[in-house]
Amino acid sequence: MSKVIVVGGGLSGLSAAHTLYERGANVLVLDKNPFFGGNSTKATSGINGAGTRGQSELGIPDTAKQFEADTTKSARDLARPDLIKVLTYQSGAAVNWLVDGFGLDLTKVSRLGGHSQPRTHRGGAQFPGMTITYAQMEKLEDLAESDPERVKIIRKARVTKLIHENGAVTGVEYTVNGQTLKEFGPVILATGGYAADFDEGEGGLLKKYRPELLKLSTTNGDHCTGDGQKMIAAIGGKLIDLEKVQVHPTGLVDPKDPDAKVKFLAAEALRGVGGLLLDNEGNRFADELGHRDYVTGRMWDNNKFPVRLILNSKSGKEIEWHCKHYAGRGLMKQFDSGAALAKEMGISESKLESTFADYRAIGKGDKKDPYGKKFFQHPEAFTMDDSFWVAHMQPVLHYTMGGARIDPASRVLDQQEKPIPGLFACGELGGGVHGANRLGGSSLLGCVVFGRVAGDSAAAYLLNGISTGKIASARAGQVQQHLETRVRVDPSSQSLNLTFSWAGEQGASGAQQQVSGPVQTEAAAQAATTSAAPQPEKAQVAAVEQKEYTLEDVAKHDKKDDIWIAVNGQVLDVTNFLGDHPGGEKALLLYAGKEASEEFNMLHDPKVVAKYAAHTIVGTVAK
Repeated sequence: MSKVIVVGGGLSGLSAAHTLYERGANVLVLDKNPFFGGNSTKATSGINGAGTRGQSELGIPDTAKQFEADTTKSARDLARPDLIKVLTYQSGAAVNWLVDGFGLDLTKVSRLGGHSQPRTHRGGAQFPGMTITYAQMEKLEDLAESDPERVKIIRKARVTKLIHENGAVTGVEYTVNGQTLKEFGPVILATGGYAADFDEGEGGLLKKYRPELLKLSTTNGDHCTGDGQKMIAAIGGKLIDLEKVQVHPTGLVDPKDPDAKVKFLAAEALRGVGGLLLDNEGNRFADELGHRDYVTGRMWDNNKFPVRLILNSKSGKEIEWHCKHYAGRGLMKQFDSGAALAKEMGISESKLESTFADYRAIGKGDKKDPYGKKFFQHPEAFTMDDSFWVAHMQPVLHYTMGGARIDPASRVLDQQEKPIPGLFACGELGGGVHGANRLGGSSLLGCVVFGRVAGDSAAAYLLNGISTGKIASARAGQVQQHLETRVRVDPSSQSLNLTFSWAGEQGASGAQQQVSGPVQTEAAAQAATTSAAPQPEKAQVAAVEQKEYTLEDVAKHDKKDDIWIAVNGQVLDVTNFLGDHPGGEKALLLYAGKEASEEFNMLHDPKVVAKYAAHTIVGTVAK
């Protein structure tokens, strides 16, 4: 099968895979984890988009030009105008594509730090990263079932090496089930960042570029170890801005485990709807909607921890789902009055009232904010007789702006800034897109936009095979209807140059792109490709005879080596599932021996247990 290989099943890899399928290309997705999703599922604030239908319906006068200006300002001296233009000018089309292609609700639009307009889209419930990524994941898995000749998926497949021949990438080497195998075809790397690369050896990226940050906690999964960056460097690809690591100001501190190395993120949307940051003396110290590195810097400079994020009742109502979710994890508390909050903070009621009164006056326009804050939500509700949602905050490793040097077509460049034929990168792996600092809401956006661009470019690159019959003419026609191409073959070097432009697509300005590389015959590719590659895994079925258990029975299984959880009337034994759980074992340990339906349904579609973890079902809850 002539195909494009996508490495990584997060939002960027999934967006690339769907785009390849839409363009008529065959696709193989490899992921080293038991489940798709990556860090994308953890994104809590939403996805940016300028000029979307949702904004239009809400009367928000946003434009791609404004978004471009905001992003350029945030990127500072490392702004790369060509990449920023792709990100911002394709943002509206990306959000509309998600709504139209995957039936997503992205009707709520808020303003995050550094944005001149509300443009961060989310739905009415669940974390937006989870809903967006799961919708793509589910649809791709359905395609793998219904159209297996076009779409193949292999999980628990760790790609360890790019096959680099005659200056081009022609495939990957990977390990799965103890075997080392190879697959051949153009490669899209969507392997994420390195904000969990705590390797203190010579290969550790944080150790090499930002050793002072190793002591911090991270919001990233343990899979974020810079695999793609390291493979690209191994073949002479160019890496840039690796010292640019974003430390997010609002990691949620668990009172029961304050030093945990992995922390949950308090969505920036919590500040977007009006949340305040107060130090341990009850004072504000920053513009809560400033750029992330600014807010983090102010927290460290002020150095009066614990820092609390405080939402009044109106702000809390606007983002109630998030608050209840954090409270369910023991990370956020609700106080019924300012007096109760002041007592918890260890300050006088008069001090807290003074801070609230000052902020009300600033929000009303009677006073100038000493920190330059311009946008306010519900400042009038900060009164001592209101109720409040409160959580402790701590700066955490969150995102890496550095990565592979890519061009506007998502092609990976070498040390001479020339494209490496057959190799594309997208998502957090693509360096330089956000410059020195990423705006909130642009992580999911970067995944979707550059995933789509990489899919487009790789589909075009696959046209190299037309001259040697690698692609069936019907399939080539499907690809060609999206592209205008010119092919020049050099028989003496067995290579070709392909010039293409997108036809009828909103692209990276519609400029022509040139791709060149060696021609590989179908026979050679098939001879080199092993037939031992595993097929996509089927959902496991429960092998244990199911019985009825009371919640008292479930409560007896509350240790790490023996964990049962009751969910939606089923009893799950997740003891051997801890290491495979996409959200990490800590999320399961929190509910060991408990009934967790409400918390489970906040994050999951109820059918995911039967689909992905049927083997954990040991019985039902007695009525």
